[in-house]
Parts: sequence; structure tokens; C-alpha cells
Amino acid sequence: MPHTKVFSPEGTPKDLAAGLVVFFVTLPLCLGVALASGAPPLAGILAGIVGGVLVGMASGSHTSVSGPTAGLTAVVVAQIASLGSFEAFLTAVVLAGLIQIFLGVARAGIFAAFFPSAVIKGLLASIGVLLILKQLPHVFGHDTDPEGDMSFSQPDHENTFTELYQTLSDINLSAAIIGLLSIAVLVVWPRIKAFRASGIPAPLPVIVLSVMLAQWFETLGGKWKIGPSHSVELPSFHGLSELYGALHSPDSSLLGRPEVYLAALTLAAVASLETLLNLEATDKLDPRQRNSRPNRELIAQGLGNVISGLIGGLPVTSVVVHSSVNIDAHAHSKLSTIFQGLLLLLGATWLSRWINMIPLSSLAAILLVTGIKLASPELVRRMWSAGRNQFIPFAATVVAIVLTDLLSGILIGLTISIGFILWSNTRRPVRRIMEKHLGGDVVRIELANQVSFLNRATLDRTLNDVPRGGHVMIDARATDYIDPDVLDMLMEYVELTAPARGVKVSLSGFQVRYPQLRDQTQYVDYSTREIQNSLTPGQVLDILKEGHQRFRTGQRLSRDLSRQVDATASGQHPLAVVLSCIDSRAPTELIFDLGVGDIFSIRIAGNVTSPKVLGSAEYACAVVGSKLILVLGHTRCGAVGAAVRFSCTEETASQATGCQHLDHIVEDIQVSIDPHQCRSLPEMTAEERDLFVDEVARRNVRHSVERLLNQSQTLRRLADEGRIAVVGAMYDVVSGQIEFLDQESVLNPSQRAFLHPKSDKSGPQGDLD
Repeated sequence: MPHTKVFSPEGTPKDLAAGLVVFFVTLPLCLGVALASGAPPLAGILAGIVGGVLVGMASGSHTSVSGPTAGLTAVVVAQIASLGSFEAFLTAVVLAGLIQIFLGVARAGIFAAFFPSAVIKGLLASIGVLLILKQLPHVFGHDTDPEGDMSFSQPDHENTFTELYQTLSDINLSAAIIGLLSIAVLVVWPRIKAFRASGIPAPLPVIVLSVMLAQWFETLGGKWKIGPSHSVELPSFHGLSELYGALHSPDSSLLGRPEVYLAALTLAAVASLETLLNLEATDKLDPRQRNSRPNRELIAQGLGNVISGLIGGLPVTSVVVHSSVNIDAHAHSKLSTIFQGLLLLLGATWLSRWINMIPLSSLAAILLVTGIKLASPELVRRMWSAGRNQFIPFAATVVAIVLTDLLSGILIGLTISIGFILWSNTRRPVRRIMEKHLGGDVVRIELANQVSFLNRATLDRTLNDVPRGGHVMIDARATDYIDPDVLDMLMEYVELTAPARGVKVSLSGFQVRYPQLRDQTQYVDYSTREIQNSLTPGQVLDILKEGHQRFRTGQRLSRDLSRQVDATASGQHPLAVVLSCIDSRAPTELIFDLGVGDIFSIRIAGNVTSPKVLGSAEYACAVVGSKLILVLGHTRCGAVGAAVRFSCTEETASQATGCQHLDHIVEDIQVSIDPHQCRSLPEMTAEERDLFVDEVARRNVRHSVERLLNQSQTLRRLADEGRIAVVGAMYDVVSGQIEFLDQESVLNPSQRAFLHPKSDKSGPQGDLD
């Protein structure tokens, strides 16, 4: 995680301003959570103080804000009722904190890495939707339910949607004016350059404006008065001594009751899950994309819960709502959350009179605008574009949280996301590919990284689909785990089922982890004498075309190159000779998807001929038995470009480059240049010059084909007998496509008969012809 200074000249003012904004928002939420939980109001304030100051200092996150959360409300209510007293509940909170510290030390935070991103993004979006739905009534002055309650079902027996309906008949005009003006300021403030440059977060002027308006409405009296029920209602304590006297303490005499430990485990599990999810979500919101350490966060939250329980506070977790406001207020470091915790302490002791002047509608406006940013249409669009495997868990998480509560919704979202993962593994445990090797067709089955018992049925069906007398390769090289039941099934197939059906089985990637299945390859994936003798020149050309098509589509054959090295060590039987340029962008074996020992490769600048080139080709065809010579030129050829350039000047290539033997290559290429066209070269545009050079390269290929046949009696005789064919081609270095040049024009009738025999059953050539 990048180091961020807590105190810095540029960051401290931002942190103090952000902390002030978070304080104004956190205060009513702390009170609301306490009221909704059936706990004393002070318990919520104390949890906010501990979450801000203690957890803020211990946490490694610079943006996360901790405190009491609505997500724990249902759990808190249930545990207080189960244990019978608030003091017993505080005992469970202390024990839960100790459990969280243990989980952090045991590095249990690693589970945060396994939360699906769709659920995290669904959590953020659902918080945004909830903020909009829950705060909208408060914007218009409908403040009957506890501020900050985020569950669908509310303690006042209303729910999210009925509360919205009730708002229609319970609008407070003054509160509504303040709320709507607050929204307007929040929207307009960042769009005005002078205000944006001031560095003052928009919520601060909103708070100041709302207090001024509320006081003005008070002077108007009558229906314009805001009233205490529409403002913050912070309990007043005159100094620390009075605050200390109101504290509750845990009852240590209850440590012998099993239900206390059960409550502690429940609180620790729920608080830890919510913390890890909220922390992950907060990190995604951080504009600096700093990563927080989950184990450290568990320890920090554990310390916070121990202290909060000891002084009578509610459990604390990382809270997305507070953190979102903190980030939106441009917090720089953890100083902002520490500062807001200190402000909560001051507010509970000496500042309650002034704090209670703040209208709830202005605070609701801040949260509502934050909610709109969290639940942005752009986020929904991105999740939709990611496909149904991402969108459905995302949408389910949003709907579930909105219609239930935070914890239940997260669990529902996780369940649906895990269901999609299991369904995906069940449907796609293998990848089936039909490969055309030199020795025949092979069904290649690639196993997934994890092959569980859920994949057994699909794998069994795939193996049963292998035709009788066929060949299958089972590839486990990318597999880390295979379920024992699946291993037993594979062994049964290899030892019993496949032999009975005449299926040859090759295995790869098993021997290291699963020695009971020995790696073996039973098909031929390199050129042998038998394969070489059985093929015609036309069939060899089709093999090259099919290999190039695989190269272009990214479906290259799987090859065991080490095995090919061993198999060809004692002899070679290449199918073809490829005379190509030395250009690094045209590697012959890759372009045609070939293996070790499949072709002879002659590479020379400009793919020109010479006595040495002719000797190499003669040996390859007359002695070793290759069936095809392919002259392969390419576009944007440097050698051809140089030949064109020097053909129009008095300077030679050796004079210009200092390469004393380069003239031999350039002069051979210049035979293919039309001198009349060359004179117009200076008037050509860059695009026309490139096209001209490529056309010369084509002529040069044809010229090399003619030279091979005209200058070598050996190659001419083999061609006349139909034992070889000589073909030219051009490789486009831009598109990766090969164009085969005038095949019929360079072959005599006997060659054409061998190149395209009636019995040739080669597949479609597509755009390669």
C-alpha cells in the first residue's frame, strides 16, 4: 500500500474539512442506529468516537470510517433480547472484539480476496439506492423513523416504500426548502471553478446555509418553524464527568453463560464479514486506489469492539456510508476519521447546543447526493456489459439489500454469485478441440484449473463422444486439482472403456501430481517418412494453408516440442522447403503453425536464389524427399525497398551502407523492377511508393520461382515427374494474411495434376487463395 503521510501541508486542511463533514453526517446516524437497536443513544455516540479515534489510528486504511452500522441492527436487537440485559450484551461485544483480534492475527482476512467483485459493486450500488430511498423523506421533513435506519422493515412498523408514501402527506415546508436548496448547492458547488479551487467541500457551506435558513425560519414563527423533531437531537452532557457517569459497563459475572459466547461468535462473524466487504468496497471508491490490509483491519476493529464494549458502546465495523462521504469530501489520510471521532467527543460534551441547530434535511441532502454517486447509471451500464454472470449477482445483491437488510442482502448476493461460479464450472469443466495433426485427427480435451465432482458428468459425456477408433488427448497441464472420483473415472476410461472402443488415449500433465496416470503421446504430431511418402505436393500445400489459418485465428495445435526433438534426433523427413526473407516479422514455422522437423527453412534477404540456395533446395527435395518448394515474400520488405531506391540513383548499396556483399542481393531483386515505372518514383506519394515496392516484391517472388525451375535441372526434372511443386506466396506483415501467387501459371500440366488431384479432399481454403 502506498505510504500516505497523516500530517502534510497539502493534506491536513483537506482531512480536517472532510472530518468535519463526516462528523455532521455520522452524528445523526450514530443516534439513529442506537435508537433502532433498542440501545441507549449514548451507546451509538460512544461507538462512533471509538470507531473514529481508536480504530482510525489502528487501521491501515486511509479512507475507511468505522462506527455503529445499520447492518448490525437486527443482530444487536436479537442479542440484547436473548441475553436479557444491555450489560450482558456489552460482555459479548468485548469477547467478539477478542475473537476479531485472533482472526486478524491468524490472517483470516485473506478471505476478503475471495469476495466476488459483482457482490462488492452491488453493495456499493445498493447503499446508494438505500441512501436515496431512505433520505428522500428526510429531505422533505418527514422525520418519523430513526435517522440512519437502513433496513427495509423499520422499527416504526413502516418500510422503505410506505415511508416514501407517507412523505406525500407529511411535508414540512421549511425543511423541504432547506433540503432542496442543499441539493442544489451540492450539485452546483463543484461545477463553479472558484468554489472548486477553494478546496472547501460542498457539504460545509450546505451546513452553514441550512443553519442560517433554519434560524431565519424560526424568526418567522408559525408554520415556518423547523422544530426540534426536524433537527439533530444530541443528548447534552455538561463535561466529561457527567458523560462518564452515564456509561454502562459489561457484566463480567456473566462469563460463565454459554449464550454470551454464542452471542460473541455471532457478533464477531457478522461484524468481520461486514468489515471485510465494506473495506473492499471503500478501497474501490478511493481515487488513489490504495489497498488496505484486511488482517490489520480485523485487529483494529477487534480493538475497537473491546474498548467500545468496556465503556458501553455498540459494536463497530467499517461503514460504507461514512466512508463514501469521507471520500467524497476529498479526505487525504486517516486524519479525517480521527478528527471526526474527536468532534463526536466534543459534540457529546460541550457542543450539543450548536449541533442541535442543524436541520436533518440538510444532512439528508448530503447523503442523498452521495447515494446518487454510488448508484450511478454508468456503474449499472458497465455491469450489464460484463455479461449475465456479473450482472445477475450484482442486481440480485442490490435488490436483496434494498428489500431486506445489509447483511441478509450480502449473503443472498454471495449465494447467487457462488451459484453462478458452480454452474459455470459444471458446464465448462473442459475445453474440447478437434486438431488436425500430420498423423490424423485428434480430439484434445483441456481440463480446467479445478476439476471437482461437479464436473464428472460433463467430462464423462465428452469422453463418450470421442468416436470409435479415434484418438483423444487429455491435457491436464493447466490443472491444479482433480477430484479423486474424477481420477477414478479417467483411469477406468484409459484402462477399460477406450481399449474396448478402439480409442487411443494420450495423456499430458498428469505424471507429476497423479503418477497413477502416466503421461504418454500415442499420435504422430511431426513429419515421418511414412507421412512424407503418402502425401502429394497439393496435400502438402493444403497442410501449410491449414496451419496458416490456425495461426491467423489463434487456434494453434498443441505440441510436445521436447518429444519432437527426441523423435527427430535420429533423422528428418520434412514435407516442404520454404525459401523466405530474413525479416524478423515473418517467422516461417510460426506463420504456418509447424513443429520441429516439419520443413526445411532457407532464409535470405529478399528471398532471392543463388547457387547455394539451389543446392540446399535440391538436397531437400532430391535426397530427403520434400514435396513442395514455397517461395515466401512479404510486404514492406526492406531488401526490396532498397533495391527500388538504388535502381533510381547512381549510388550502389555497398557504397550507401558499407556492406560489401549487399549488391549481389539488390541486383537480383532489381531484375524484377520496371525501369519506366522506376523513373516516376520521385513523384509518387508515400502510399503509392509502398504499393510499388510491394508489387516489386511479388514480381521478385515469381522471378525466384522461375529461377528455381530454370537454373536447376534437378528441380526441373522432379517437377516434370510431378514429385514436387514450386509455388510463390506473399505474406502481409500488417494483416498476417498470405496470398498465394498464380499457382497455375508456374506449373506445367503434370505439376497441376499433382497439385490438384481429383482425389484431393482438402478442406476449404477461404481467403488464402
